[in-house]
Amino acid sequence: MRVNTRPSLDRNSDAEQSTVIPYRRDDDAGVDGSGPRPIAVPHAKCGVVIVSYRTGSVLLDCLHSVLAQPVVSHVVLVDNGNDPATRGALTELTSHDDRLEIIVGHGNVGFSKGCNLGARRISAEYLLLLNPDSHMGEGVLAEALRAFETDPEASAVTVRLENPDGSEQRGGRRNLLTPWTSLVEQFRLDRLMPDHPHFQRLNLNETEPLSEITEVECISGAFMLMPKQVFDDLGGMDEDYFLHVEDIDFCMKIAKADGHILYVPHVSVTHEQGTSRVYQTFVEWHKARSAVRYFFKHFQPQYPTFLLRMIAVAIFTRFTIRLLPQTLRWLAQSLSSKT
Repeated sequence: MRVNTRPSLDRNSDAEQSTVIPYRRDDDAGVDGSGPRPIAVPHAKCGVVIVSYRTGSVLLDCLHSVLAQPVVSHVVLVDNGNDPATRGALTELTSHDDRLEIIVGHGNVGFSKGCNLGARRISAEYLLLLNPDSHMGEGVLAEALRAFETDPEASAVTVRLENPDGSEQRGGRRNLLTPWTSLVEQFRLDRLMPDHPHFQRLNLNETEPLSEITEVECISGAFMLMPKQVFDDLGGMDEDYFLHVEDIDFCMKIAKADGHILYVPHVSVTHEQGTSRVYQTFVEWHKARSAVRYFFKHFQPQYPTFLLRMIAVAIFTRFTIRLLPQTLRWLAQSLSSKT
């Protein structure tokens, strides 16, 4: 069943500080002869939100693949920060396709807030949250939408996320993150009792590949398709997560609202990962901070506070241990790029 709660999503402060480069309506598109106008798609019904920060040229490849999907009626790119050359190319693209809209000027507000900012511009029946380093083949989105025809009560749908080499990507389908599943994953306790339902791994990409549409507990925000109403009813993404874990948190909200998620294995999207030119320690810090927030948000009071604090200490200890080699690697890369 779909969710039926409706927290407020009316957070307009960031929108007021942003500049919107609107997608052109039929009455003003192409009047200056700047480029061909796309053929109208009468049955388009899906809006796409892409949040980008220093993504590079792969962002343009992503947008071209999205705009090639006939079912897309509106694409909102939330530009949290890109270089001038990329922004110039993006602005040029808006003059060639009247479905593309760019939101700029708000700074790097993070992934969750960026998703909410973009989703407020979408009025289509369905909403797709897509990472900027993803690439869809022909007809992928239409095929993913068909999953809702087989199960109209589904809250969200994803497809097979693949690495560039074609292997299934980690995190595309997984069990919900809990203190126990994180322990099983970290120490591979599943090897002790591989067939026991309480010893399942968090990530499922190394399990037997699925051959039919299957319900899963948790998916990646790299490709998260849902009825727009579901997104609104759940209050969108939790903006207290700046980066990482916000997709897991959203899946937890679906589960708590008695919703369910479908995984479509016969449709795939390539997700490159790691294309944003960002200091890796910055990413790891937010990943650790978000994980701690998630555990305290969803597992009090059923887990003792001292146990949650122990988990937090373990998470930040792991971050600290990884800090030195990451910093040295970043310095080496910075020095080599200058020579």
